[in-house]
Amino acid sequence: MAPDGRVIESFDVPGGPSGIGWLPDGDMLIVSIADLCVYRRCSDGRIVRHADLSGHHRFHTNDMVVDALGNGYVGEVGFRVGEEDPRSTCLLLVRPDGSVHVAAEDLMTPNGAVISADGRTLIVAESRRMRLTAFTIAADGMLTDRRLFAQLAPEQVPDGICLDEEGCIWVASPRASAVLRVSPTAGVIEEIAIEGAKPYACMLGGTDRRDLFICLAKDHDPERTRQARSGAMAVAQVAVPGCGYP
Repeated sequence: MAPDGRVIESFDVPGGPSGIGWLPDGDMLIVSIADLCVYRRCSDGRIVRHADLSGHHRFHTNDMVVDALGNGYVGEVGFRVGEEDPRSTCLLLVRPDGSVHVAAEDLMTPNGAVISADGRTLIVAESRRMRLTAFTIAADGMLTDRRLFAQLAPEQVPDGICLDEEGCIWVASPRASAVLRVSPTAGVIEEIAIEGAKPYACMLGGTDRRDLFICLAKDHDPERTRQARSGAMAVAQVAVPGCGYP
């Protein structure tokens, strides 16, 4: 999609797409929600299976962040909401060769994730714990030194997130109908209210990285959103630019 909203290209992803990222050679990685895998879209347009996550993930593989080396960190919902009791799951490390490793365990619905500009810290939204959790990225790509980045209020369930140059995180919170700027020392310091829709993801971009792109929908049920065609993209201007892609 172009900055002015024009669709440059679109394509279907088996199992429904979620998180995306890029390998160093430019191939796109795409999480498949229902297929419990990561697909790779090659330069010739072919979509091939890059990594099978079904040995570790059980229900609805979800968001992903990919570092400069091509290592992808992938979370999942982990249980059928309303049908099963909540249970913890793991954040998976998918290496550029497609091999899969457990990077961190005991996470409650690991969702949006970001990597600091120096590539040393990963922060992930734990939706079911209403918090942002930070890890140190070890030399081998595994995650260590788990610590709290910020605890949010019960109604501020975090979904997609992005990082700015001051080390604060913008959080899309559908239950709060707002996008929140969260500081590791002061908690929520800014809020952009959303009327008539719910924000599920956000990203800083544009020529000066001060455009906050916000993905909106009226519901999180894919059947309802398909029928109503309620998805939309909003853009807000913010003061602090994004930290740049790791």
